[in-house]
Amino acid sequence: LPRIFSFLDIVTLCRCAQISKAWNILALDGSNWQRIDLFNFQTDVEGRVVENISKRCGGFLRKLSLRGCIGVGDSSLNTCYSLSRFCAKLKHLDLTSCVSITNSSLKGISEGCRNLEYLNLSWCDQITKDGIEALVRGCRGLKALLLRGCTQLEDEALKHIQNYCHELVSLNLQSCPRITDEGVVQICRGCPRLQALCLSGCSNLTDTSLTALALNCPRLQILEAARCSHLTDAGFTLLARVRRRF
Repeated sequence: LPRIFSFLDIVTLCRCAQISKAWNILALDGSNWQRIDLFNFQTDVEGRVVENISKRCGGFLRKLSLRGCIGVGDSSLNTCYSLSRFCAKLKHLDLTSCVSITNSSLKGISEGCRNLEYLNLSWCDQITKDGIEALVRGCRGLKALLLRGCTQLEDEALKHIQNYCHELVSLNLQSCPRITDEGVVQICRGCPRLQALCLSGCSNLTDTSLTALALNCPRLQILEAARCSHLTDAGFTLLARVRRRF
């Protein structure tokens, strides 16, 4: 029976849990809840739901997607503090479009989820450099950090990433208009393992950023730079020429 239950989706597990006490124990066993995606229930999920999942399955939970769950945030029973307290083994967390997430949320995550390797904060537009600093101080093993649409982020946020996230492989800064060459240079110097970087919509960037990438990121494989009108052929030529040496 435990083997059979391991193949069931979230909805079916919840239904099975209502059949009997024995099935409730089997269905809600933490080993069945290592990977949870709540996107299909985004309008119904509130902080208390995540808190209950954290308490019940936190010791097993490795991957959690709350993408689009707009009811999840600081005001919903301290959602992120629950994750931090009960989900120490969490490695993959997707908070895309959870617009209630703030700097306090990131501080909560950083205090307990120190094994995080993937974090998606796209369109969480209340986050500032202070939140990023609190996050990376605790989550130094981050390998992928997605910050698309985090419009309040400035170069100082990238400085914090530079100081603590030396294992970073993928960084997405799409539509972060306050980022300048200074921030990109800092990332290049502090994250030599970088393989994928999205700068699309960072309209203040110039060839200085491309030069920094050429000189400091030998493992770079993917660069997205749409709508960066100040980048020129000269910068891309330099990047391509240096890349051919590696």
